[in-house]
Amino acid sequence: MYAQVIVDLSAEAVDRQFTYAVPAGMDVRPGQLVEVPFGPRTLEGFVVSLSGSCDLPPEKVKPIRRVTRGEPAILPDLMELAEWMHARYLCNLVDALRLMLPSEMRSGRVRERTERCARLNLTEEQIDAFAAANPRAKKQIELLMRLRDGDLMTARIGEKSALKALVDKGAIALYDREHRRTPHVMRGDESTADPELLPEQRRAVDQLTAALPGGGRFLLHGVTGSGKTEVYIRLIRRALEVGRTAIVLVPEIALTPQMAAWFHGRFGGDAAVLHSALSAGERFDEWRRIRSGEARVVIGARSAIFAPVNNLGVIVVDEEHETSYQSDHRPRYDAREVAWKRADQHGAVLVLGSATPSITTYMRAMPGVRPENRLTLIELRQRANGRPMPEVEVVDMRGEFERGNHSIFSAKLAGELRRCLDDGHQAMLFINRRGHSTFVSCRACGYVVKCDQCDVTMTWHQAENALRCHYCGRTLPPPKKCPKCGSKYIKYFGAGTQKVQEEVRRLFPDARVARLDIDTTREKDAHERILSRFKRGEANVLVGTQMIAKGLDFPNVALVGVVAADLSLNLPDYRSVERTFQLITQVAGRAGRAEVPGRVVVQTYDPEHYGIALAAAQDYRAFYTRESAHRRAALYPPFTMIARIIYSGRDAGTVAAAAQADEARLGAYLDESGARADTVQLGAMEAPISMIRGDTRWQLLIKLYFKADLEAVAARMQALADAAPDGVRAELEINPNSMI
Repeated sequence: MYAQVIVDLSAEAVDRQFTYAVPAGMDVRPGQLVEVPFGPRTLEGFVVSLSGSCDLPPEKVKPIRRVTRGEPAILPDLMELAEWMHARYLCNLVDALRLMLPSEMRSGRVRERTERCARLNLTEEQIDAFAAANPRAKKQIELLMRLRDGDLMTARIGEKSALKALVDKGAIALYDREHRRTPHVMRGDESTADPELLPEQRRAVDQLTAALPGGGRFLLHGVTGSGKTEVYIRLIRRALEVGRTAIVLVPEIALTPQMAAWFHGRFGGDAAVLHSALSAGERFDEWRRIRSGEARVVIGARSAIFAPVNNLGVIVVDEEHETSYQSDHRPRYDAREVAWKRADQHGAVLVLGSATPSITTYMRAMPGVRPENRLTLIELRQRANGRPMPEVEVVDMRGEFERGNHSIFSAKLAGELRRCLDDGHQAMLFINRRGHSTFVSCRACGYVVKCDQCDVTMTWHQAENALRCHYCGRTLPPPKKCPKCGSKYIKYFGAGTQKVQEEVRRLFPDARVARLDIDTTREKDAHERILSRFKRGEANVLVGTQMIAKGLDFPNVALVGVVAADLSLNLPDYRSVERTFQLITQVAGRAGRAEVPGRVVVQTYDPEHYGIALAAAQDYRAFYTRESAHRRAALYPPFTMIARIIYSGRDAGTVAAAAQADEARLGAYLDESGARADTVQLGAMEAPISMIRGDTRWQLLIKLYFKADLEAVAARMQALADAAPDGVRAELEINPNSMI
């Protein structure tokens, strides 16, 4: 017997299957992890397939050394999925296979945890006889009495001498049992009752469950607070009743604890959670519960789409519009596309849910789309509790400035916040920038402090009294005088989450303020601790970045303030208006979700902009019509495809030369293949951020009509990236999340 093995080494030169002999008596199956000789080294590898014959001479076929895990780590459908990703995302096959299991499983870096336990070997009569015969062995008798109520961990038995004596006498037996490491959010056994469904929800559940036998693809477009999660739960419950399983994806780790708690309350031990913020042991044990079939509902962030479930019946992608579903490093997979593929593999129901679907996704639910790309639209137009949508007011900050208000809070937002706190309610303040001040500048000469390793301004973080680069992490002490002209007139401009938090405390000393951003959530379970404080009312104002803009449900939130709606509006990215609309709409939806009426104040310097005005009106259909018309006229996705290679390296001349040379090579290929006529734009240029971490950055960008052979062009660009000269890193991006 021979095994085809992919060695666990990410390199183009070894991106192929190698043949190894299976020693007699060794149980080897596809999907297993094995150790194999590879040149002078021993490497781990993935068994892809088995065969009874081999074309190579016997002396050239080395044997597998050992199987590192008994059961196959990668299920057959996930092996097929990895092959598909290998072709779709132009990555090494091993890079796709690595996604299918917790990284710590490779090379045995994490194992099952066991605990030493003691159990009785005596009957009740024998215990009584022992006590009568050994009246002075009080510690031993006490231990026997404790063990009558059940086995004990030896670590909890204080009298080690008594334990040893009883083991020596055969009265107690020692054994090892597995100890599961359970994520905090999945502990406890509180169950949650089903709420009453509204007619819209009932119709949605009926339509989705009717598709369970054969599968289907749906877009669940529901306003914020319309009860999309309850629709997911009812659909999944029906899937479990017919013996199938489910995966639920959420875009942010911050949302995972809340969603996991909801599902744990409804499905108990059937629910498992997978995301990168778990400890290695917790992630491994949850993965094993899923792999064994003990857990049948998986909740997690992007990578949970690779969970090893059998007989998959439902895949939910909540907040499907979020860019975090697309990986920003190789393999640059899109979890929504992978979910689509897995649903096709299993004949499962795929549900993409959002209050603000991406333009690309919503277009797939419109008439005229080819059947293989089509989504069936289901709409929830009302909030689940019958409450009205929050009242939204847009404040023109230009007028505030003219009236002499130079605060980051308009008079309207400050007044509403005072009223909210006086009424005993809670508020959420959203600003999509962390730190205290967005840049530090000299008022005498205009000098702005920039990172000398990146082409970006540095942000002042008040807590550490340090300037920090949000790209490379470099920190500097804030200057006491201008490095350029020597002036002492240094001023801190702009605002981030820290400054908003400070201003709330200054204006409202009675406010209990919590902050949720990357800086406050670096520690394990920090997201959950902060949100739990807010949920319990220990904090009555929550300041945060986009982490607070979606999915969160707090019944006492009466006010949402969008402190600076323009921050994302003017970024050099064709999706900046769409993202601004989504953020404002989503964060506005956090208000008024229960009995407390909701109010929203949106502060902006451009109140007439359609992205802001339509978000305030909560009118998605009007926004879609306006934005899709703009994209069509400007030839942006989804009407075209954008691909680019990002070149980076220390030597600016070498990087620029590599990009320009590849522009010529790609242009020649377009001419030879006949794809030039389908090309909208082609050019090599400096990247919008021309330096990060000391590396110069260039980009080779191409925009193509869909009638072009997109796969062939992408493959050619990947080949150019793979052949980058020494000293230059090159990475291909297809419709990248960020054009910066």
